[in-house]
Amino acid sequence: MAGPRRDTRGIVDAPELFAQVRFRRREPAAGLRPYLEHYWLIDWDLPQPYASHLVPHPSVNLVFQRYGDEADFAEVSGIGLDLFTQKLAGRGRVCGVQFRPGGFRPFAPDRPVSQWTGRRLPADDVFASPAPPSDVLGPADEDARVAALDAYLLALAPGPDPQAERAMALVDLVRTDRTVRRVGELARMEGVSSRSLQRLFATYVGVGPKWVILRYRIHEALERAESDRQVDWAALAAELGYSDQAHLTRDFTATVGVPPTAFAPR
Repeated sequence: MAGPRRDTRGIVDAPELFAQVRFRRREPAAGLRPYLEHYWLIDWDLPQPYASHLVPHPSVNLVFQRYGDEADFAEVSGIGLDLFTQKLAGRGRVCGVQFRPGGFRPFAPDRPVSQWTGRRLPADDVFASPAPPSDVLGPADEDARVAALDAYLLALAPGPDPQAERAMALVDLVRTDRTVRRVGELARMEGVSSRSLQRLFATYVGVGPKWVILRYRIHEALERAESDRQVDWAALAAELGYSDQAHLTRDFTATVGVPPTAFAPR
């Protein structure tokens, strides 16, 4: 893994988010990099409330959270199926762990990852030895917070799991190879049946391969809308493997909440 991702895929109106909060990504310890995308750290001190919006990745997150004078807490956030909205006000801090798609199960091997999909649970409902949230959120020094995350996750001692590695590689292929557009194509490339692929994704990723393919399409369409005010939506639909522009419009609207032509001018 060559450092944290630098793209803003999935973040709705990333420039506005970055203007409201201090957002950064940090790389985990070497022993954790096979399983984690990155840590994500956010601090804010807002004169007015602000709502952030995210089209979730096919990733599980472990999130340590502090909101004003409320008690610190930690939760496991399974893959979100819908647009995620978080309202922020006053002062606060979040230290998050984004697992690679397929990389969470070695830390919680007793249940399929689909068990957590669409759910947000206290961390102590998932892990036998959850870290006290104040250990992660308390240090003023950012490096100390990252070190606390490293220490906690390394202590969970994720073991090698060839099936997790296989699932991570397949999702990465979907993310990086735009020609992978159908579940059947991915199954043939892997040399397995579509049903076997579905079982692997349910157990290790948490959603089916079709959902992953569609979600990465929407991420790319959203990023294009953010960066290019003159998007040729018909051409982009064809480029992403949609049958027509109307199909892309339906998926985009269902996920983001507004049609792409209405979103782009924002």
